[in-house]
Amino acid sequence: MNKILTFLFCISFCLFIGITQSFAQNDSLIYTERYGVSFGVDLFKLTRTVVDDNYTGFEINGDYRFTDEIYLAAEIGNDQFTFDENNLVVDSDGIYIKLGANYNFYKNWIGMQNQIYGGFRIGISSYSQTLKEFNFYTTDNTFVPETQIVNREFNNLSAVWTEFQFGFKVELFKNIYAGAHVQIKFLVSETELQNFDNIFIPGFNITNDFSSIGAGWGYSISYLIPFKTKRKTQSTNPN
Repeated sequence: MNKILTFLFCISFCLFIGITQSFAQNDSLIYTERYGVSFGVDLFKLTRTVVDDNYTGFEINGDYRFTDEIYLAAEIGNDQFTFDENNLVVDSDGIYIKLGANYNFYKNWIGMQNQIYGGFRIGISSYSQTLKEFNFYTTDNTFVPETQIVNREFNNLSAVWTEFQFGFKVELFKNIYAGAHVQIKFLVSETELQNFDNIFIPGFNITNDFSSIGAGWGYSISYLIPFKTKRKTQSTNPN
């Protein structure tokens, strides 16, 4: 009799465990997330190249999903800009690279991989400037200032800055993303010129005499190349 009771207890216990596991599985969803590298282009720079006669440039950007929230990121590009004001005309031309990471604050729904992020970059630029012409500034309107044609080149210039980015990326179609961001930059160092200033630093933007802070923004289109997936489980039990 004891053997029969023991046998029935074992059968009941196994059935209980099986039913419990079945309910646990029904209370959770198993899904996969894509991990890979994305590459894109800055559409703002391409658009500005078309509509602004004083500017030509491009930027290629990319990121790699390192963890669930952290994306290693980089940008590389070229800027050619003519600063043309009443008293000064300067050409700037150079390349730049920015390296850093983004942190995704957005908690996606299952199956989504959108981003609302904050990021940090270290930027390095190598460039040249050409002082084309200038006028001596005067408040005396008796004589028209004479334009001085100079065409003096300043080569082998460099600059370093830190940059904070805030933006978003949205998946339009599978693996195709559109995004936009703003940039706040702090100039760390630059090649100092004798009797002249760096007017425009590629990757940093126009400088000023009042502070080392710069700003910028952009919007881009990118494509994700997934090379692995990660299985995840999410509970569907509201309790």
